[in-house]
Amino acid sequence: MVLGKVKSLTISFDCLSNSNIPVYSSGDTVSGRISLEVTGEIRVKALKIHARGHAKVRWSESRNAGSNTAYTQNYTEEVEYFNHKDVLVGHARDDDNSEEGLHTIHSGRHEYAFSFELPQIPLATSFEGRHGSVRYWVKAELHRPWLLPVKLKKEFTVFEHIDINTPSLLSPQAGTKEKTLCCWLCTSGPISLSAKIERKGYTPGESIQIFAEIENCSSRMVVPKATIYQTQAFYAKGKMKEVRQLVANLRGESLSSGKTETWNGKQLKIPPVSPSILDCSIIRVEYSLMV
Repeated sequence: MVLGKVKSLTISFDCLSNSNIPVYSSGDTVSGRISLEVTGEIRVKALKIHARGHAKVRWSESRNAGSNTAYTQNYTEEVEYFNHKDVLVGHARDDDNSEEGLHTIHSGRHEYAFSFELPQIPLATSFEGRHGSVRYWVKAELHRPWLLPVKLKKEFTVFEHIDINTPSLLSPQAGTKEKTLCCWLCTSGPISLSAKIERKGYTPGESIQIFAEIENCSSRMVVPKATIYQTQAFYAKGKMKEVRQLVANLRGESLSSGKTETWNGKQLKIPPVSPSILDCSIIRVEYSLMV
């Protein structure tokens, strides 16, 4: 018997959008094809797929146990959203290498369709962070007797839509602050700032219109700025690890003593960023505007 050779094993998804990028949401059906090309006749036990979605966090911290003794404490946690397995060819048993029940695949290219439904529960949007990730993938496994399995894994994207038109996200946000600068025994006048934005929810590509008034009654030069920060929070074993990074910023004109500047809708554009993650118990991604 000629075993032949596996020339290629590929996974392709049926796209739901016109972008040719596989993007899904909770409740959607994920479908696609496993393509197998062989250069000769082969006998297989099974062609399987394994689909999984999970969030995972991991980080390490150094600890001092005294007496010049240090150790590393690892923090890990995982949340599984779904775990789907299916057999496209052959049988699920892989505990023997007998010739019974083998399936013959002839030379050439063959395609095998697969499909499964994502759970109806809210799924966390796909995410890659400093200390954790949310990943969704499909893995194909070709099992043959007396040979190591041929495996291939391909990720797909899940995007959980956030409705920014809800009343809580349409409400304006405002704040006021005053700060007095001191230098040794001398007290300068206050710097006052009031700022407002029209709503709380935005999407990438939009611009946040900032309405602000900055009054410099101090003796120093001040520079008004606005910055968007992304905060990633990771949770494991009752601990939390936080990472904050700058997403976008703008800078106003320098204000000398006694001067006032007014921002009447100054625009700060939101770059392409991952959406907020608010429903995952171990990963949280939020954005904040600081003026």
